[in-house]
Amino acid sequence: MTEAIDEYELERETVELIRGSRKRILVELSRVIVGQDDVIEQLLISLFAGGHCLITGAPGLAKTLLVRSIAQVFHLNFQRIQFTPDLMPADITGTEILEQASDGHRRMQFVKGPIFGNVILADEINRTPPKTQAALLEAMQEHQVTVAGVRYPLEEPFFVLATQNPIEMEGTYPLPEAQLDRFMFNVLIDYLPEDDEVAVVQRTTSRRPAAIEPIFTGDDVRRFHDVVQKVPIAEDLVRYAVRLAAASRPGRPEAPEFVNDWVAWGAGTRAAQYIVLGAKARALLAGRNHAGIEDIRALAAPTFRHRILVGYRAEAEGISVEQVISRLLETIATPTAK
Repeated sequence: MTEAIDEYELERETVELIRGSRKRILVELSRVIVGQDDVIEQLLISLFAGGHCLITGAPGLAKTLLVRSIAQVFHLNFQRIQFTPDLMPADITGTEILEQASDGHRRMQFVKGPIFGNVILADEINRTPPKTQAALLEAMQEHQVTVAGVRYPLEEPFFVLATQNPIEMEGTYPLPEAQLDRFMFNVLIDYLPEDDEVAVVQRTTSRRPAAIEPIFTGDDVRRFHDVVQKVPIAEDLVRYAVRLAAASRPGRPEAPEFVNDWVAWGAGTRAAQYIVLGAKARALLAGRNHAGIEDIRALAAPTFRHRILVGYRAEAEGISVEQVISRLLETIATPTAK
């Protein structure tokens, strides 16, 4: 009985810590980051929910600085991997080297690669060929790497925050769908409004950036993951998330006509799982005890935009994946309050 009470008190304290953390996090990030409120919110939701995140934007939009700053706020071990066309899988996971021991015998010694960290910034992930991109698959899904038949577990918590340049830029390789599906969100980062951009230029040319104070520990983040999963959500909302994902699949009975016309490939079950998990984290960060319909709808775009592939007809008509998602939200009936 006492153990159950202690567990309840720990969960209650964790919930209160999450509720009060949003403002503190934004204050720390504002020391070096200007604007990008939606981007920051989606990154925080993915971290609180335990998901990986893909950040898409043109060069020079402070994607790397944002990821590094978030790692500092959470006081996590940060590793940066610069993806280039000549990067090899062993450059990510690590490799075995022949080492001579003090007793004169030689043996193979595994040297860990940069994947062994808490927050991994996979910078410009789409500038390396698919063979090297695939080196992240096992780490992202199983939180381990296998080298020479030996499995090496990764330190928890473990996040991959990958940045990519727009795919139409020269010298980029599209990420395979299997890897895209392992990212919880695809967050779009765009150019700042003029006032915010002026503030960035003034700040970065007049003084050094202020130091970010860590707020949480790795143990706190692991507790956040457990608490987020326990946030209640109505079955109707889960069913709504499932219907949104199912409606994006062309050729299915539940697919609207515009999906059959415009979409070549739709979202899988993992999309519904991530949008529900993200809704729970978003509700806690907003100070609410349960997830609502507004959480599901707010996270539809970052959850679906890298899982829905538009077809040739959509491209010919100038239809973007964002427009498809908007039509889905307009078409699929929302649950009615009971």
